[in-house]
Amino acid sequence: MGKAGGKGKKLDVWKRRLAESARSFDGEVEKMEERERLYRGTDELRPLVPGDVRRDGGRKRTSHVRNIVFENIEAQVNSAIPQPKVTARRQGDERLAEITEHFLRNELDRLPSERNNDLAERTVPIQGGVLWLVEWDNSRRTQRTVGEVTVTLLHPKQLAPQPGVYTGIEDMDWFIIKVPTTKEAVRRRYGVEVTFEGESEPGLRASGGGGAAADDAVTQYIGYERGEGSAIDRYVWVNEVELEDLEDYQSRRGKACAGCGAESAAVEGDGGSCPECGGTEFAASAQGYETVYLPGPGAEGAAGMMIPLRVPSYKPGAYPVVLQRSVSAHGQLMGTSDVDAMATQQNTLNRLNQKVIDKLMKAGSRATLPVTRADLRLDTEDSEIWRVTADEKSMIGVYQFDGDIAPVMAYIGAVYEESRNVIGVTDSFQGRRDTTATSGKAKEFAAAQTAGRLESKRVMKDAAYADIFELIFKFYLAYADEPREVVHRDSRGGNEYLKFRRHDFLDRDDAGNYYWNDGFLFSTDATAPLASNREAMWQETRMNLQTGAFGDPASVETLILFWGKMEELHYPGAAATKAYLEERMEREQQMRQMQQMRQMQQMQMQQQGAPRMPEAGPGEAALMDGGLPAQTVMGIERQAREDAMRAVRAHG
Repeated sequence: MGKAGGKGKKLDVWKRRLAESARSFDGEVEKMEERERLYRGTDELRPLVPGDVRRDGGRKRTSHVRNIVFENIEAQVNSAIPQPKVTARRQGDERLAEITEHFLRNELDRLPSERNNDLAERTVPIQGGVLWLVEWDNSRRTQRTVGEVTVTLLHPKQLAPQPGVYTGIEDMDWFIIKVPTTKEAVRRRYGVEVTFEGESEPGLRASGGGGAAADDAVTQYIGYERGEGSAIDRYVWVNEVELEDLEDYQSRRGKACAGCGAESAAVEGDGGSCPECGGTEFAASAQGYETVYLPGPGAEGAAGMMIPLRVPSYKPGAYPVVLQRSVSAHGQLMGTSDVDAMATQQNTLNRLNQKVIDKLMKAGSRATLPVTRADLRLDTEDSEIWRVTADEKSMIGVYQFDGDIAPVMAYIGAVYEESRNVIGVTDSFQGRRDTTATSGKAKEFAAAQTAGRLESKRVMKDAAYADIFELIFKFYLAYADEPREVVHRDSRGGNEYLKFRRHDFLDRDDAGNYYWNDGFLFSTDATAPLASNREAMWQETRMNLQTGAFGDPASVETLILFWGKMEELHYPGAAATKAYLEERMEREQQMRQMQQMRQMQQMQMQQQGAPRMPEAGPGEAALMDGGLPAQTVMGIERQAREDAMRAVRAHG
């Protein structure tokens, strides 16, 4: 909590910062709301020419919206989640890098990665960016572990940045995150009642602005600030209520002497005293050191042989927020928005579509009749007799209004193509019929061109995920005291179980001082997009088998390797086929062992002068491998091998 006498002053500082950020960033927030409305398909028409408004001065509306913004945004959605790649900087750290990479893949499976990615894939092109909040939650516990990393997706309007800083989050001295939450959630986490507080910004919960305040909801503000060195301070409040004030919040917390400030293992109330000043009062404080337990000399494999070691505490020392941009722009915190690039085309298309509807609805036949003859009428009766004079007959006429919309439709097509060209989406990229590409190679080239234009967005996504992977690793290195289980597929397609231990990253420099080794390079696996395409990978794996890349295609060991790869790629029935082949190989090995034993017995009997044992022939009673004659066993094995190869060719 806040320091004595400084609570109100610090709250005033953070509220002033929030107001400063609002003055410089609220204009951007208004744009965000307009982008959301365009994505959902607004029917409001902005004037194209002077006077293009209603009689009362308000904006016109269209009865038909062709939402090209939605169409072009959805065409870019990529469900593939970047996979981690960890590279060791030192030669001796390759094993640690490998374990870390497998551990991060497990974390992606544990976290709601698919749901977060699906939402981010739309928010990024709409708003030009999105925020990822990576936190350590010590309340998440299992029977064997304490604490887990959580990753939360934040909308850009939940950010209150430091004014004047556009290069990135890491370059800011401070920033604030706005979190819509409930009063009960605040009480559970911070132990503070906010029953009588209202919701400051209800619009954070709704997309496109608006939204009434909820009785049980509040807006929680979380301020992050750089302290001395690598320290990160955190301050949390709701309206006028302070919830948390932690300096250097990423440090491990412990007890420190209230008199001299020395860190101590003694606990308040247990009769311990400070080794420095003899004081008996202790208070919670950030700890610069911690005690770890490592195996003692010669104690490898001996239970309970652990020695305590006092080492510096590790802390991530980085803001817990990662900014993912769409396409970077100078002097702009968020990237460029695709919606902004298509907004004028969407408005023009809405106006033209309404014009087409008006023309078609007003088209049809019109008749002229003499004004002096009120008895003449138009109805559905056939062969009706009109008795008119020659002058009156000359006044009767029928005029056809077709409503020519061809020029308007041509311009609509041009506007639509213009909207796609702005962001680089083509028919080939969307999988639509492309009349401009005259061959399959031409279609492939057109799709590749589009992929090249959109490559920048994928690069920025990969960069953001690399930062997320590094933060996850650093949080576990700082706080995961218990080993974490890691599972991955080995070269044969089976599961290999490892452990991620933070103490394995404890090292010593040339002077003998202990430090935490976090010197790894984090990036994303470039092969992940291909690996996510299962059908393409199935085809590649079958081709590798047929061309002998795995070995002899007729060998049982090769087939086991092949079906192990197919199981890893989630091919239906691959696990059962692999298990059957493994049983076959085990039977073959047993048969070979029995044959070797028989040969050894014959050699021993020959050396002793005994007559040679006769070879087991077809139909003889010499039984091998489960009581079957050897020739029968070999025939069964040969037939099973041929059946497996036919199955592979059939699937190919």
